[in-house]
Amino acid sequence: MTIPAQFDAKTIENKWYDYWMKNNYFHSEPDHRTPYTIVIPPPNVTGVLHMGHMLNNTIQDVLIRRARLKGFNACWVPGTDHASIATEAKVVAKLKAEGINKNDLTREEFLAHAWEWTDKYGGVILDQLKKIGASCDWERTKFTMDPDMSASVIRSFVDLYNKGLIYRGYRMVNWDPEAKTTLSDEEVIYEEQQGKLYFLKYKIEGSEDFLTIATTRPETIFGDTAICINPNDERFTHLKGKKAVVPICGRVIPIIEDEYVDIEFGTGCLKVTPAHDMNDKALGEKHNLKIIDIFNEDATLNSFGLHYQGKDRFVVREGIAKELETIGALAKTEIHLNKVGTSERTKAVIEPRLSDQWFLKMEDLVKPAIQSVLVDGDIKLHPARFNNTYAHWLNNIRDWNISRQLWWGQQIPAYFYGDGKEDFVVAESIEEALVLAKERTGNVLLTTSDLTQDVDALDTWFSSWLWPMSVFGGIMDPESEDFKYYYPTNDLVTGPDILFFWVARMIIAGYEYTGKKPFTNVYLTGLVRDKQRRKMSKSLGNSPDPLDLIEKFGADGVRVGLLLSASAGNDIMFDEELCNQGKAFTNKIWNAFKLIKGWEVSDAIPQPESSKVAIEWYEAKLQQTLLEIEDNFEKYRISDALMGIYKLVWDDFCSWFLEMIKPGYQQPIDSVTFAKAIEMLENNMKLLHPFMPFLTEEIWQILAERTTEDALIVSTWPELKSFNAGLITDFENTIDVISGIRTIRKDKNIPFKDTIELKIVNHDKASTYFDSVVTKLGNITSLEYVSDKVEGALSFRVKSNEYFIPITGNINVEEEIAKLTAELVYTQGFLKSVQNKLANEKFVAGAPEKVLANERQKEADALSKIETIKHSLAGLK
Repeated sequence: MTIPAQFDAKTIENKWYDYWMKNNYFHSEPDHRTPYTIVIPPPNVTGVLHMGHMLNNTIQDVLIRRARLKGFNACWVPGTDHASIATEAKVVAKLKAEGINKNDLTREEFLAHAWEWTDKYGGVILDQLKKIGASCDWERTKFTMDPDMSASVIRSFVDLYNKGLIYRGYRMVNWDPEAKTTLSDEEVIYEEQQGKLYFLKYKIEGSEDFLTIATTRPETIFGDTAICINPNDERFTHLKGKKAVVPICGRVIPIIEDEYVDIEFGTGCLKVTPAHDMNDKALGEKHNLKIIDIFNEDATLNSFGLHYQGKDRFVVREGIAKELETIGALAKTEIHLNKVGTSERTKAVIEPRLSDQWFLKMEDLVKPAIQSVLVDGDIKLHPARFNNTYAHWLNNIRDWNISRQLWWGQQIPAYFYGDGKEDFVVAESIEEALVLAKERTGNVLLTTSDLTQDVDALDTWFSSWLWPMSVFGGIMDPESEDFKYYYPTNDLVTGPDILFFWVARMIIAGYEYTGKKPFTNVYLTGLVRDKQRRKMSKSLGNSPDPLDLIEKFGADGVRVGLLLSASAGNDIMFDEELCNQGKAFTNKIWNAFKLIKGWEVSDAIPQPESSKVAIEWYEAKLQQTLLEIEDNFEKYRISDALMGIYKLVWDDFCSWFLEMIKPGYQQPIDSVTFAKAIEMLENNMKLLHPFMPFLTEEIWQILAERTTEDALIVSTWPELKSFNAGLITDFENTIDVISGIRTIRKDKNIPFKDTIELKIVNHDKASTYFDSVVTKLGNITSLEYVSDKVEGALSFRVKSNEYFIPITGNINVEEEIAKLTAELVYTQGFLKSVQNKLANEKFVAGAPEKVLANERQKEADALSKIETIKHSLAGLK
């Protein structure tokens, strides 16, 4: 076949992905082989491919393709997460644009719209993953709202409730007024913001005196139910037993005493608003204070806000400040920095709110997860420095608020049969709930119509924490063949931002339900940032579309560009030039492949000694690189593994090996060398395949006739063998010799087509094994070892060895002597300046060690160069 001059990435990517899919190479079923399993971190069903996904999923594909080549039964389970808050927000926005209010719909009507939206837009990202070459087992694709997945979540809830680990409590929670739902503590991001500190004056009842309190939230005065002072604060002895009047609303509230109040902080007087502050709630319970909730669920003020009712809290704040100033109740304001909690999802400022919620007790559940990672090392985080983050989260864990005031998600399986807060049962179905309710009440006449299911949904993370088990049916059927074969999984690749949200919780769930770890290794990728170190985001407009990059540079080029700079846990400074480097590497390999396939092959000519030696060297070099690659993969240094292969192919194979075996112009190559060149190229393709699947499969299929069983994707990883390390060391010396010859040719304008002689004084007793290679690559007619330096010759040194090239008639001796003399004078002057610096005691005493080492190296290099120039001059005179 005619090999195209250029590598046509788009055509080839489509061709081979279709071929892999058609032949079902990605699908896995339990068999006699050892399984290698990865579950995808399920992206939001609302999502589209971004650079973070590109990096994360390319790494997973590298691991899964390598495992396939190494003979494992590789299974990569894809899927998406229903993303309750994000998806519900998108559906609500879509309905609003159509003039439909969610509150006017029944739950069933709203869910019909949500499923319609999901069916239309959901899963787009999975199709996009195919463009990067992701070899997922698409037949196993899961969605966290699939019937079997939801059933697993409900069973988990019922099981944990029956164990006494899930409880319902009236608690102060984090309220997202935009999504109108609670959030767990971990979903709140604290940001430092500049605001104001307001000093408010409360009149003492029955007098003209007043006390002053400081607050950042004057709007909450409508919820004040007490003023608190420290009983040991002598400044406020006169206030004991008295009452204060809340400005604007005129409510009379008691002045209470509690040592909780910090005498040194603020004014020493504390307003107590039990409905809107965690600490105030504790004070309120202790002193039996009234609780007044002043906010609607969207953080507008309710009727307790009087004439501010219906207005947003931030709008109200400015209005209240003006009114307080008008009535003389605002003493002063100051600029104030404080940490404000915001919603991870909607970015809305969080409101503390009292609410009936469902909680999961974490104190005992977390213990095996701490033991496994931090004590036994059964699960390893890569890089290990994230152990500290993991330890911080788990050692300070609080009960998990698992309920959300949403409709999109698994509905909490609690069924109320009466009006009381405790009049409920928990069951997997309404039919089972009815049986329990009859037992609880003794009322055999109850029917399902008498039961009302809790309207709240479960936190999305309560679904995805079961992911490694539920995708294989492990919750519903722990004895299933798939679950027993594929679980525990092997590697998890994800971002450190969900180390607690997802990773730690999967570990907790794994030990709770199976007594086993869910995976062995967690590879934590860094964030993809731009050249200015800014996190890539749509709002900044600094995040390229991965599909556009693939269109421009090819999938293999983008994969290589990303991975070359992606060391575990470290952020990636992304630059499109990286992808261009990847594309250049693609072209380099393609051109090398074309060069080999373009050679005429002959059985009639013997194998040159230089080719025989070259093959022995490259086989050793490949084995050395393979050893390094295995070590890097074991340590999850994926970037280093790729760099090792990159150097092997670009430098060793293309720049040296092919030059060493290349036949003369319009001459054939011997069949023995050609066969070995193809073998080495095939080995290179195997090593590169996990990183560059499309290019390598294309080259592999052209190199020979292949059946579907012989495709590269299901080939075998090169086998580790013993190798002669001495050959590699000797060749490094040979490279210096060839470079010395090439430098002289370049400096003296001696064309390569002109042959030269080489005479060597072998002081080092260096190996002569590569002399045939030196002869070929230097175009040398005579290579001779001599005992003394050669007069009238150009020379250079490699270590202690001296190499002489006798002068031909093309060189003007007088001009060469003048040129070398000028170079000698310059180098001697440079040496003197360096030595003067090193003789300066003040400089030596004050300079950093790195600077001193650099100056000493300059001195050594200059001395060596002077010696070489003197030798060359001596040979010319």
